[in-house]
Amino acid sequence: MFEIIDLSQEIFSGMPMFPGMPEVKITMHASHEQWEDIKDSDIISPAVNRLELGEHTGTHVDAINHMARQYRGQSIDTMPLTMFYTEGICLDLSHKGLRELIEPSDLKEALSKAKLEIQQGDTVLLYTDHYRRTFGTENWDNAAGISADSARWLGGQKISAFGVEAMAPGVRHVSNKQVHAICGEMGFTHYENLINLYQLIGRGRFRFIGLPLKIRGGTGSPVRAVAVFEG
Repeated sequence: MFEIIDLSQEIFSGMPMFPGMPEVKITMHASHEQWEDIKDSDIISPAVNRLELGEHTGTHVDAINHMARQYRGQSIDTMPLTMFYTEGICLDLSHKGLRELIEPSDLKEALSKAKLEIQQGDTVLLYTDHYRRTFGTENWDNAAGISADSARWLGGQKISAFGVEAMAPGVRHVSNKQVHAICGEMGFTHYENLINLYQLIGRGRFRFIGLPLKIRGGTGSPVRAVAVFEG
């Protein structure tokens, strides 16, 4: 037996997006009534919806080519699937406040308290409770995030990726651009807009799955991120 915990946001029209990213629009492209030439129905049932969204919508992973111009050949479709199917751990950083930097000392303390170690190839998820506290509010854009030092420290652990609840891995206008650059330089990536991380705290290691769409030349992709516990 196993348990699957969904770590993914719902995608819907008008959902909060990172500033400057495409807005999400979901409209009906065709209905069953159109296909079956039903003229007098009080009910319109979608048969096909049209999705208009960017690659960096909702719970998503960044490709290496998103990090900086010099990595433009490393698109999402070229990245090995083993980066998105890994073992995972989740660290409790819920004491960090809005726009507060998460430093290497915070990560080491969280590891010690959880009695966990980072192993090569892991995905390291960072629980801040930001989603439950602020999604849909004016503070959604003001999350805690990792510092440049933390990004370099995580990269030094040879991880595949780390993941955050916020829509940016670093603190916007403070460390976020540097964090992206370090990910590109050191060859690992990150997930943004995760949810339900509180359900992983205190439960040890799990299987993390966050497979992207195979977008030719893509700079990232929405994912259905999950944590799997085998019992």
